[in-house]
Amino acid sequence: MRTWGRIANADGTKTWVKVETDANGFDDNCWLTTLAQALKLNLGESPFFANTGIPQMQTIVTQVLPDFYVNQIQQQFSPHFASLTIARVQGSFPPVYQVTAVCHNGAILTPYVDSSIVAPQLDNTFTLNSSTLA
Repeated sequence: MRTWGRIANADGTKTWVKVETDANGFDDNCWLTTLAQALKLNLGESPFFANTGIPQMQTIVTQVLPDFYVNQIQQQFSPHFASLTIARVQGSFPPVYQVTAVCHNGAILTPYVDSSIVAPQLDNTFTLNSSTLA
C-alpha cells in the first residue's frame, strides 16, 4: 500500500513524501497518514470519499461541535488499527480531539515526534479552529 503526505521542513517549506507498507507488512503508517489527512479535510473535499471530512466552515459559523463527523471518521478508520480512539477533550475551545491509535504490532502511537522518521506524523491532538481552514 502507498499514500502520500506532506511534512514541514525546518525552513518552513513543505515536501510531499511517499509512505508505504513497512518491511514487516504493516500498513499502519499509511493508514495513520490517511487518517491525519481525513481529519484536515473539509466535508466533500476528498476525491475518493464524499462522506470523509469535517464541515469546518459550518462548524465555525454555527459553533456546533463536529463530534458526529469525527465519530464517522473514527468508525471508517478503526478497522485498520488494533484500536483507534478519537475523543473530544472536555472544556476545550476551540474543540480539541485526542487521537489514540494502537498499531497491529502493538505499538501505541504517542504524541512525541521522532525526527528520524521521514513520514507525516499525527500528534495525539487535533485542534479545529479557523487556522485549519488556511
